[in-house]
Amino acid sequence: MQIDIKTTSVTQLRQTFSHVARRLGGDKPASRYQEATFDLQPAANFHYRPLWQPELELYDMRRTRIVMRDWYALRDPRQYYYGTYTIARARQQEAMEKNIDFVEKRGLLRDLPQAARDALLFALVPLRHAEWGANANNCYITAYGWGTAVTQAAMFQAMDRLGIAQYISRIGLLLDGNTGEALTQAKALWMEHPAWQGLRRLVERLMVTSDWFELLVAQNLVLDSLLHPLAFQQFERRFSAAHGPALSLLVEFITSWYEESARWVDATVKTAAAESADNAALLRGWIAQWRSAAAEALAPYAAASLDADAGAALAAVAAAFDARIAKLGLNAEEKAA
Repeated sequence: MQIDIKTTSVTQLRQTFSHVARRLGGDKPASRYQEATFDLQPAANFHYRPLWQPELELYDMRRTRIVMRDWYALRDPRQYYYGTYTIARARQQEAMEKNIDFVEKRGLLRDLPQAARDALLFALVPLRHAEWGANANNCYITAYGWGTAVTQAAMFQAMDRLGIAQYISRIGLLLDGNTGEALTQAKALWMEHPAWQGLRRLVERLMVTSDWFELLVAQNLVLDSLLHPLAFQQFERRFSAAHGPALSLLVEFITSWYEESARWVDATVKTAAAESADNAALLRGWIAQWRSAAAEALAPYAAASLDADAGAALAAVAAAFDARIAKLGLNAEEKAA
C-alpha cells in the first residue's frame, strides 16, 4: 500500500483585525504594535460613573485639558507592546546583573574610602524614593489617560521606574554589604535632610496633580530632564573620574533608559502640540511652571552633592533641557513670536 503525504496551504482570509484595517485603509498587514494598540480603549457601555467624580465617565477624555481629534496619534516610536518591551528589558536585566556581580565580587564600592561612600550614599540612594514617586505618577497616567497608545507606554514607564528604584537600592546594598543600613540612612535623608526637602515636596506635588497629561509633562519631560542628567550624568562623571568606573557600570541601565524613554516622551508632547495652537500654549505654560519648580527644588540638592561644581552642572543640565524643548517647538521665544 502506498501512502502519499500532501501539504495543504491555508489561504488567509483577512490580514488583520477589522478595527485595525479601518485605520490602515483596506485589509493590509498590520504590525504587532498596531494590533496591540489601536482602538483598545474602552469607550462605551460603562455601567456606572465613578463615585468620587460623578461628573465624568470612568474613562473620559475630559480628564485632561489637552484635546486631540485622534488620541491614537500619540504613538510610541519605540513600537513597544508587551512582547517587545519584555524582551528588551530582559536583555538589559541580564547585562545589569553581570555588572552588579562584577562590582560586588571585587568590592569596588565597599572598599572605597569612607568619604566617597558617604558622598555616593547621599547623592544617589535617596533617589529610590523619587523613582517610586515616578512609578506612582505613571500608574496614575495609565489609570486615567485616554487611548492605549499613551496608557500602555505609561505603564511600561511605571515599571521601568520601579526597576530603577530597585537598581538604586542595589547600590545602597553594595555600599553596606547587604545589611540594609544604607537604605535606612537614605530614607532618613529623604525625610529630614534640608537638601532633599525641595525635591521631596515637588514629588508630593506631582502625586496630587489631577490632569494626567500635565502630570506626564511635569514628571516625564520636565523633572526627568533636569534630575536624571544631574544625578546620573553630572554627579556620576565627577565621581567616576575620582574613584573609577564602578558607578558607571551600576547606572548603565538608568542612563540608556533615559535616552530611550525620551524618544517616547518627546514624540507624545510634540504630536500633542502640533494638534492645535491651544494645546501648544497649554504645554508651554506647563513646561514653564514645572521647570521653575524643579529648578528651585534641585538647587539645594546640587549644592550638597556637587559642592563647587553645582553651578556648572545645573547650567549644563538647563542648557540641554532648553535645547530639547526648542526641538519640540515649545520654547518661550517661539511663544513670544
